[in-house]
Amino acid sequence: MILVTVMYPAGAESTFDVDYYLQKHIPLLKERWSAHGLRHVQVLRGIGKPDGIAPDYQMMALLTFESLDAFKAAGKAHGREIFADIPHFTNSQPSLQINDVLQ
Repeated sequence: MILVTVMYPAGAESTFDVDYYLQKHIPLLKERWSAHGLRHVQVLRGIGKPDGIAPDYQMMALLTFESLDAFKAAGKAHGREIFADIPHFTNSQPSLQINDVLQ
């Protein structure tokens, strides 16, 4: 299993339409990528750091895939469509990180 972390930076100039993201983008992602090994999606909203300052990321999606090859296949099949949808809900560019799931 791998976990793909998609992190949307926070900032004074950034915008994010949470309703669109939850009602359109995440269902699109699930519909397109589930057949390619997407097993679980968790969405997190950043609310702050322990010292009370603003979070580094306003929103994160944790995408669990059965393997790195499955993630690559999903991206090849529908990545262009998924990434083309990003401007519909935010003006910030996400940062992606691929992680091994150890436990």
